[in-house]
Amino acid sequence: MGDNGSRRGAGRSPSMAQVAALAGVSHQTVSRVLNDASLVKEETRLRVLAAIEELGYRRNFAARLLATNRSRRIGMVTAHLGLHGPSMIALGVQEAGYAEGYDVSLVGLPEFSAEMLDNAVERLLDQAVEAIVVAVAHREAAEMTQSLQLSIPIVTVQGVLAGTPLSASIDQQAGAELAVGHLLDLGHRHVAHVAGPSDWVEAEQRRAGWRRAHEERGLLPGPELEGDWSPASGHRAGLLIADDPDVTAVFAGNDSMALGLLNALHGRGRRVPDDVSVVGFDDVPESAFYWPALTTVSQDFAELGRRALSLALAAVRGEDESTLDPIVPTLTVRRSTAAPAQPAG
Repeated sequence: MGDNGSRRGAGRSPSMAQVAALAGVSHQTVSRVLNDASLVKEETRLRVLAAIEELGYRRNFAARLLATNRSRRIGMVTAHLGLHGPSMIALGVQEAGYAEGYDVSLVGLPEFSAEMLDNAVERLLDQAVEAIVVAVAHREAAEMTQSLQLSIPIVTVQGVLAGTPLSASIDQQAGAELAVGHLLDLGHRHVAHVAGPSDWVEAEQRRAGWRRAHEERGLLPGPELEGDWSPASGHRAGLLIADDPDVTAVFAGNDSMALGLLNALHGRGRRVPDDVSVVGFDDVPESAFYWPALTTVSQDFAELGRRALSLALAAVRGEDESTLDPIVPTLTVRRSTAAPAQPAG
């Protein structure tokens, strides 16, 4: 095997020193080329780039950090990326980071545990991130995040509790109040609720909004059934709701549970919205194509990502840390809601 083959076949990645040797320049010149310095002659720059290409050199992150004292990298920890909300929050933060010229290192947790969250933070610190965005909705995660003592800023964007410093969020309670208020204003008197898991902050806040909408109108809420965000749990709840003739409207904690709920109601011969109106939460792309098209709460995840990055970068610059007012979601009204067929008692 020739010289090139031996270089490419080596077990270790080529170093900056090897690039310098092949190009016949100094280590500092290679560093200048990598940092786009204007002091390097074009002929020299092309020679260094050719050596980089020949060796298959990948710029060493630590070298970049030493040269600039800035990694231009934001860390992010999230969980349950198979769900719409967490995945869209992660996408929003990543897109906002790229727009600001920052790489985003994402650590996704399949499930939440304190140990997993702690390990994820350690992994990101090893990458010399300038700040960490935490998007884990469990109450324990929110409490643990607030207690972390790090030398870099931590921004919370999911599972935000009242008084959480350096946080950006969407007002889950306000969104639930919009959804339930819509049903009550149509003439329904007692709205049932299929709630998310009790240890999720968002589920707790949506439940609070469901109750608050009734309290504001001097009404008692309908029955509450707990789900786990899945269509299957919505279907199980829907079978119980379908057997209760007093239920004329349901607020599902997310669109996936609303999908299962609709299936159960159809299967039991309960017409939507003629017999039972249904509202979801999230406005997933498919919700407009449910049968019937789902009335649901829309969240601006792109704006949430921009706010999170803005907070993180402001904190990195040493500016005052603050908590932004929550983003107020909107209600998208479709065909799954209508006035009750007969005035509810």
